[in-house]
Amino acid sequence: MSAVMPNYGHPTVAFERGEGAYLFDTDGRRFLDFAAGIAVNSLGHSHPHLVAALTEQAGKLWHTSNLYAIPDQERLAERLCALSFADAAFFCNSGTEAMEGAVKAARRYHAVNGHPEKWRSITLQSSFHGRTLAMLSASKNPKHLDGFGDPADGFDIVPAHNMNALRDAITPETAAIVVEPIQGEGGLRPLEDDYLRDLRAAADEFGLLLVFDEVQTGFGRTGKLFAHEWAGVTPDVMGCAKGIAGGFPCGAVLATEAVAQAMTAGSHGSTFGGNPLAMAVANATLDILTGDGFLERVRESGAALKSGLEAIMERHGGVLDGVRGRGLMIGMVVKAPHTNAALGEAARENGLLTVVAGENVLRLLPPLIIGQTEIDEALDALDKACATLASGHG
Repeated sequence: MSAVMPNYGHPTVAFERGEGAYLFDTDGRRFLDFAAGIAVNSLGHSHPHLVAALTEQAGKLWHTSNLYAIPDQERLAERLCALSFADAAFFCNSGTEAMEGAVKAARRYHAVNGHPEKWRSITLQSSFHGRTLAMLSASKNPKHLDGFGDPADGFDIVPAHNMNALRDAITPETAAIVVEPIQGEGGLRPLEDDYLRDLRAAADEFGLLLVFDEVQTGFGRTGKLFAHEWAGVTPDVMGCAKGIAGGFPCGAVLATEAVAQAMTAGSHGSTFGGNPLAMAVANATLDILTGDGFLERVRESGAALKSGLEAIMERHGGVLDGVRGRGLMIGMVVKAPHTNAALGEAARENGLLTVVAGENVLRLLPPLIIGQTEIDEALDALDKACATLASGHG
């Protein structure tokens, strides 16, 4: 048995370096990376601005903990608040920590405002908010809960795009509505803009907080800095991570002033969260994401990729059954009896890395820096992969 726990299976490919949108394995083979560390390496590999920021900070100071002020943490918080709905930010290390913090903030808000009975959250079927016990309970995916005992209480799950079901689930104990603007692990299922607006209206009507999980959709992934911007809707609290620091572990909870004020000293914390190394890289990542024309180019690349995928679907209707997503968060629905895993393996044999998702969907989450050359290369690999499956060899 390997000394590494077997919960990740037995990966057979190991990479030793990366450059832009490409990874090179230990045998020297080059792969086009349309997995990006599961939407994490937002600026690709070894981006010079990020490398410089990390190297400079590493030579000065790595970690102090939040017992002391961290100037770059204050700077990043101010920048994120200026760019979003938020008035304050809390920094952590991962997406599931961010969502735990977001749910805690929602509960705390009601408690300090005289309603401690409000502690439950309404979540959606096919959602995914992370792997902690509480966040697994927020989704209640039987596969993810298997062997971990009864789910933690406090979450009421309803189907998406059904406001009657959501309203019926609201009780005097309901504190928040928690949703992903695009359900990533659940199969690249975007929530309709009108539905997000209806959620905002329902939250306001019943005195609830609206919490968005933008762990995967945030930081330019859909062509806006945050995906909820497409609907013109703002949350009260938001969890984000993945692309926030271009590959360095970092997460954040963004909140309005009313919610942030409820998180008084000692109510929450993180030993590593917001440390100097993470903040240096996150600020450097934000420099690039907010540069002139960057997000416009992401939208253009996303449109070109989606158009190309739709053309492949037309040619391989026996393998593919749809294309979903927004920006550079795209999913290809694989038609049974073919599987997303088989299509992903065939794509890898053609030099393209992808990620599987629920509902037999193959995810494409390329670095946001890709251009037409990389898109054409990916489309060629996927066309060949579909042909392999159609021939019965996949």
